[in-house]
Amino acid sequence: MRSTTRAIASAAFILIAATAGVRADCLDTIKKAGVIKAGNGIMGTKPSVWQNQDGTYSGFEWDIFQEIGKRIGVPKQDYVTSEWTSLIPGLKAGRWDIILSGMAVTQERVRGAGITYSDPYFLLYDYAIVPKGSKITTVADLKGKTLGSTLGTMDSLNAHQMVDAGEAGRVLDFNDFGAPFAAMRNGQVDAVVLDQGTLYGQQESLHDLRTVGEPLYYRPKPEWAEAEKAAPYILGGTAVGVRKDCPALLGAVNDALRAMDADGTRKAILTKYGVWADYQAKLMK
Repeated sequence: MRSTTRAIASAAFILIAATAGVRADCLDTIKKAGVIKAGNGIMGTKPSVWQNQDGTYSGFEWDIFQEIGKRIGVPKQDYVTSEWTSLIPGLKAGRWDIILSGMAVTQERVRGAGITYSDPYFLLYDYAIVPKGSKITTVADLKGKTLGSTLGTMDSLNAHQMVDAGEAGRVLDFNDFGAPFAAMRNGQVDAVVLDQGTLYGQQESLHDLRTVGEPLYYRPKPEWAEAEKAAPYILGGTAVGVRKDCPALLGAVNDALRAMDADGTRKAILTKYGVWADYQAKLMK
């Protein structure tokens, strides 16, 4: 009996030790490499993140990425740019260590895509965006019109829900965040439905954009409504995506983000890029 008890205890110890090794592995591997890589599908989208002519990066997400790296003990941060729709598959395949790309955390992504997310660092909402010369002046004017958005995003979901509600005619989805605006220029779409951060960035080069109506806050798909209601975050919060087998990395990222809130760093970064607002102070319910 004693030998059996010792064997069970020994097996349990081995299992716990092995689990601890797995839990530490992702973060330890990143620290050993000295670099953390983030998948990014919005490169060139101001004020989120863009690459300068000298190869350096700018944007509030880049500043947040640098702070996270510094606070978790990884001296170098770098991006791997990819199409938006490949970000989650690429993370799960180990092509990058995290996703830091303006991705809103949703229960569909958590449960359906099988990854985890940090606490949010920025709250997104949408606008219907048109050229200043457009005859569209109210949301009611979008009825029967074609909307442009970005494939696989909460923005696209908002646009499709407008169509389902009879508020617009159809949606054309594109693979990046600049293409919907180009499509609006050439008459393929009548309006663009995208987030306020993307709008700020586009206004730097396109000075004739205006919004229609009030902000369009993110709404869950009907089948995910109850799950989102029970979730701890406010829907629309963008967060860092992490593989499920990297809980130590997720914990370290969350510790860094919470410390940035406590010492005012996150607010200072968002203020620097002109995207701080009072509602950014509270991203959890």
